[in-house]
Amino acid sequence: MIVETLKVFVTVTEQSNFSRAAELLNLSQPGVSLHIRNLEQEMGAKLMHRSPKQVKLTEAGAILYNKAKQILSLYDNAKQEIQLLQNAVTGSLKIGASFTIGEYVMPRLLAEFTSLYPQVDIQVNIGNTEEIIQAVRTNELDLGLVEGSVNQIDIEVLPYMKDEMILVAPPDHPLSSLRLVEPEMLQDQVWVLREGGSGTRAFSDAFIHDASLSVKRAYIFNSSQGVKESVAAGLGIAILSRLVVRKELDSGEIRDIPIKETRFTRDFLMIHGKKTAMTMAMNMFVQKLLSQPQPPA
Repeated sequence: MIVETLKVFVTVTEQSNFSRAAELLNLSQPGVSLHIRNLEQEMGAKLMHRSPKQVKLTEAGAILYNKAKQILSLYDNAKQEIQLLQNAVTGSLKIGASFTIGEYVMPRLLAEFTSLYPQVDIQVNIGNTEEIIQAVRTNELDLGLVEGSVNQIDIEVLPYMKDEMILVAPPDHPLSSLRLVEPEMLQDQVWVLREGGSGTRAFSDAFIHDASLSVKRAYIFNSSQGVKESVAAGLGIAILSRLVVRKELDSGEIRDIPIKETRFTRDFLMIHGKKTAMTMAMNMFVQKLLSQPQPPA
């Protein structure tokens, strides 16, 4: 590494002696001489006049000595700043979150995290699960928080929370008057769904497929908020996270439709690239994430 060679050059210059420089650097004298010869070849100029009594810099050597001191100083400063970044909760953090997590989990989580670590600059991007996965894979994001499944081999996956999914309907929907429904009672219903690439959409599609349901009509929205508002307006039924609809359930704007012998849960996942170097800020965020209480059912 050129930094090591510059250290040898500076030490020889300051000691005016190859032997003393070799002792200080814990190198052999031939090793020190080899560093200097290689440096002269790289620079294309003689850097030192060497005699039995002393070493004297040439004009080219004097120029390089001044620049080498600056380079080594900058190198040491860079090392110190990087070590500080690794050992102190500072720096920046780019987090991506799927819509459900970004809108209903992240705000409280970030408020708590930033109160503990105010020196961390945080940027949050919200998208669907597939968009967040791809942004993590291309290093646009340090961490991603998604729901559903992640199968990419270059992504590290850590489940951190269970999320309850429920079937919801408008208050005046025929299903809303029933205490319990059989899956087959959901045939030929109008559904309100998330867009393709969403973890919520993947969950809904899997349920519809597994229950062999025929869909009368489907309306597609690119946010859980849009799905929720559409259900409340009477457009159709939907499967959403209980986190998304808790307030509307309490107010009676929508109804939870229990399905016989069925309880939906999915994992919330934290993801990052397998080759991503974890900074202290990232590690502290993950610890905070894992310490979050499970939401009440």
